[in-house]
Amino acid sequence: MQVQLIRRKKNLIVRLKGELDHHTSTVFRQAVEKELEKNDIMQNLILNLEYLTFMDSSGIGAILGRYKQVMARGGKVIICGLKPHNKKILQMGGLLKIIPVSNDENKAILSLG
Repeated sequence: MQVQLIRRKKNLIVRLKGELDHHTSTVFRQAVEKELEKNDIMQNLILNLEYLTFMDSSGIGAILGRYKQVMARGGKVIICGLKPHNKKILQMGGLLKIIPVSNDENKAILSLG
């Protein structure tokens, strides 16, 4: 899995490519935690899942953990680029009840102001 981190003002954009599963969720978790910890300005998290090909329950747990981390800082989390196969797993995990979804990255950025 590839994790690309992009900083835009108070937003951290995370683009995931490949599989987010029990083998790779630690890489995702550590990369996002490290970036958030080193930059106090970062408030919001945009998860771009456009190129995510697979996700399991470990991926759901990793996303939920980052959601809690960002919310504790007073920020917001948005998911964008959601494909049907990932949407289904996020719905089953209950994440789409608490994390809003945007069609694309630019709309996600605009919704955060």
